[in-house]
Amino acid sequence: MGIFSQLKERMSKPSEEDFNEEPHEEYVELSTDEEIESNSKIIVRPFTLDYFEDIKPIVDAMRTGNTIALINIRPLKEKDISELKRAVEKLRKTCDALEGEIAGFTENLIIATPAKAKIHKVRKVQTSNEMNIRNNEVSF
Repeated sequence: MGIFSQLKERMSKPSEEDFNEEPHEEYVELSTDEEIESNSKIIVRPFTLDYFEDIKPIVDAMRTGNTIALINIRPLKEKDISELKRAVEKLRKTCDALEGEIAGFTENLIIATPAKAKIHKVRKVQTSNEMNIRNNEVSF
């Protein structure tokens, strides 16, 4: 038998050896939170403010310098608006000290970033028609 016929035979028929191989078990190893925090450049973490005291873990995470905090303020807003104002003011002062940024994302969500990350803020430009309507509403 020539080389070409041997090659043709091997390519056209699967051998029994191909089917008898044991499948290799593959798995994915998941890392823990500590490993993620030490290996990542920036971490986005959700937080919920139920009480004023819940601001401490947020501030501590912000001080690491690599955490973007997404903070749900709705529970505290519904309980005590003055405590919410205190918590937001503390968070604002921390962001200022760390040269980070803070902004309202929705009615119930605040985002706070370290100095490495910036928040893109878009200001709505009013048309002259909108300004006239608002002026008329105010003058009544």
